[in-house]
Amino acid sequence: MRSGFRIGRIFGINIRVDWSWLFIFFLITWNLASAFGDLHANWEPWLQWGIGVLAALLFFASVLAHELAHSLVAKARGTPVRSITLFLFGGVANIEREPDSPQSEFVMAILGPITSFVIGGLLLWIAGAGISLDVAMASPSDAVAQLSPLSTLFLWLGSINVTLGIFNLVPGFPLDGGRVLRSILWAATDNLRRATRWASGVGQVIAWLMIVSGIAMAFGARIPLLGTGFTNGLWLAFIGWFLNTSSVRGYRQVVVQDILEDVPVERMMRTCPPTAPPDISVSTLVHDHVMKADDHAFPILEGGRLVGIVTLEDVRGVSRDAWDNTHVREIMTPAKQLIVVSPNEDAADALNKLRQRDVRQLPVISDGELVGCLRRRDIVKWLQLHSELEVGKSGGATK
Repeated sequence: MRSGFRIGRIFGINIRVDWSWLFIFFLITWNLASAFGDLHANWEPWLQWGIGVLAALLFFASVLAHELAHSLVAKARGTPVRSITLFLFGGVANIEREPDSPQSEFVMAILGPITSFVIGGLLLWIAGAGISLDVAMASPSDAVAQLSPLSTLFLWLGSINVTLGIFNLVPGFPLDGGRVLRSILWAATDNLRRATRWASGVGQVIAWLMIVSGIAMAFGARIPLLGTGFTNGLWLAFIGWFLNTSSVRGYRQVVVQDILEDVPVERMMRTCPPTAPPDISVSTLVHDHVMKADDHAFPILEGGRLVGIVTLEDVRGVSRDAWDNTHVREIMTPAKQLIVVSPNEDAADALNKLRQRDVRQLPVISDGELVGCLRRRDIVKWLQLHSELEVGKSGGATK
């Protein structure tokens, strides 16, 4: 299930906001309002909070621009991008598949930090126009205190964009720097899976360094360039934990794609799946079909033609008292709303479709007729079998 909500669409890409974004938005606003109050004692409270809210909004607009840079390169090179989601740690572009070459990976990865550097440099240049060089050399804090609200906003926003660009260049997969590293390793080895494993390993090492450093900072240690403090340390450790989790997940996704690549759907689909007609009652469906199979969904056929599909969730949406008087046709998802696959379609693409619609199964259609059903569990079984075979081969090679 996808959390959060959709706020719009840019260049054909859905823009979503995760609920965790609300927490970090409030935290940034509150911290900035306090910081602006300390720097500009003459500012009214409404101005402090107003600039804080505006700065937080523009910061996430900058994150969105960063992710759009990745996404537009991906789309230009033929890779679909479903959405961009803003969340607790910034943003993530939901790109449907891996790049088709090391060159595409490099360009796609590096353009994000470049975008952040360009935005940051431009804003810092604008903010610097309002600072006297003599005052800045003598007392930087006094120079900042003399800035107008707009210049103060640009100074902070420019600095945070430069910081964002630098952080994303850390060579820890799946950060942009880690993807740049993977593109180099990929070009050197001509093996995406091996390059991902190595880049993921570097990412996990960096993540654990961040976790250990964060815990040390929380207990009073001072780390060069990072400082000390319980809150800063806890935040660094939390980011490290997230990076480690993402790094492991990123490698697993590549392994899944590698195993499923060039495997046709027909090799793992279920042939002759249990079906039902559209004009029977929900009660008949439950007693004559659902209770006699372990399936969660049933293709609905009329005259041998697929007209829809009904799931257990659809049945649960009908009151028990209405089962006898409600027909399957009334609760099924019509065929025109279904995503289907063909027997010769790549299983990796089919998995992407399952994820895209967040469904458990896809009808398999050939020449307009239903020939099978591909379920998530079928793909999972295939992955488990072939993962075990690969482990067995690897183990046998070391004996």
